[in-house]
Amino acid sequence: MKGTGSTSDVPARGYPHRANLRSLSLGQAGVLILCTGGVALGLATHARVTGVILLIVVQLIFVLAASWRVVLILASRRVDPDPPPAPDLPRYTILVALLDEAEVLPQLVDRLAATDYPRDRLQGLLLLEAHDHATQAAASACILPPWLRVMIVPPGGPRTKPAALNAGLAAATGDFLTVYDAEDDPDPGQLREAAARFAADPFGSLATLQAPLRIRPASQSESPFLDRQFAVEYAALFEVTLPAMARLGLPFPLGGTSNHFSVAVLREIGGWDAHNVTEDADLGFRLWRCGYRLGTLRLPTYETPPGEITDWLPQRTRWLKGFMQTWGVHTRTLAGLGWRGVLALIMTLGMSLAAASAHAGSLAWVIATVSLSIAAGLPPEAPRFALSVLVVGLAAAWLNGLVGARRAGAPYTATDMITAPAYWSLLTLAFFHAAWRVAADPFTWDKTPHRRDPAVEIAALAEVDAGREAA
Repeated sequence: MKGTGSTSDVPARGYPHRANLRSLSLGQAGVLILCTGGVALGLATHARVTGVILLIVVQLIFVLAASWRVVLILASRRVDPDPPPAPDLPRYTILVALLDEAEVLPQLVDRLAATDYPRDRLQGLLLLEAHDHATQAAASACILPPWLRVMIVPPGGPRTKPAALNAGLAAATGDFLTVYDAEDDPDPGQLREAAARFAADPFGSLATLQAPLRIRPASQSESPFLDRQFAVEYAALFEVTLPAMARLGLPFPLGGTSNHFSVAVLREIGGWDAHNVTEDADLGFRLWRCGYRLGTLRLPTYETPPGEITDWLPQRTRWLKGFMQTWGVHTRTLAGLGWRGVLALIMTLGMSLAAASAHAGSLAWVIATVSLSIAAGLPPEAPRFALSVLVVGLAAAWLNGLVGARRAGAPYTATDMITAPAYWSLLTLAFFHAAWRVAADPFTWDKTPHRRDPAVEIAALAEVDAGREAA
């Protein structure tokens, strides 16, 4: 496959639509009118029957989601054998898009320098914005490995991570490419594993590999509840959901970091969508539409959690906003997705959005039912099927988190399970914030601030203490 080198907003081939196309397609408009008109007409003429039907539909969605989680857990139990080492290691490019990351840049450089890969086959680009003088100064103060250099992204809109990555893609000299974030601590052997898995692909259709992301919370965190729930959420996604979908031969939304690509394929489909704030989720389905497969890696990348809710909420809002954008892009037409692609799109992006919108309302319904019953001095009463659905959904979500947490080595106690619905309810806040942002400010990138990993600071202090004792 020979890449075209194109990184424009229109891919060289494949699915042509991008997030900056905001009008509804004829099919989308028809479905929207049919659904909203049907519900409105039903409520106006047969409100009780329509309400019952809507309740049943919601309950069936919960049952479907719970069943899907169980399928994923079972499918993820099969572990792919390690491939033999690649006979000839290909050239590899590492891209890191940075904005306002002066604090963590020295830490990042140290971690990238530990990469276990031949230096003469490595190219690393730190993609910095022209106006970000603080991060440029921090980069100048670092001693960079010979294979790692700074690249200033040409100014112009939109000013987003995918736009910076497209600039890096145009300058990439590697056969394969990976993307890391500022706070990442990738396993040093990750590139070798990816090269081996690409080399072992018998059909030549494997275009991308996603490494698992594991959260390493700080020991003295100021937001332990959010940190622990965030870690379990990541574990369920990267240790259960994505490996299972890869083994079932389904596409999935990629993570924003530690995904490895064939450079030729990436150029062939036009790179990243510069207007999509979850360009990774979009790219997974776009690669599938172009006939390529997605896989996963075993060696992880460690990250720190976003921290307090003032940092967590903008990040989650951006993710849900991007999911809405990606859902809109890939439902303009279902041609090219096939039934497996449609299933994956619904069970990942669709279910994520539906669940986020319903979590707080479901929890409020349970609390209101119990509270009113207690106030009346009566045992709580609710439709048995509704309660059964709720219990099954909770059990499946807890099991998914528990299995993922064990594989990732993350703590998940009974207290974490009991308090999980409170965390899920926060997603509803992020969902409605994201819906408003999609309409009012769709292409603005809400950046998550990053701080030095406390684990690094602790290790550095331990080395100093050991040196003093030796002296």
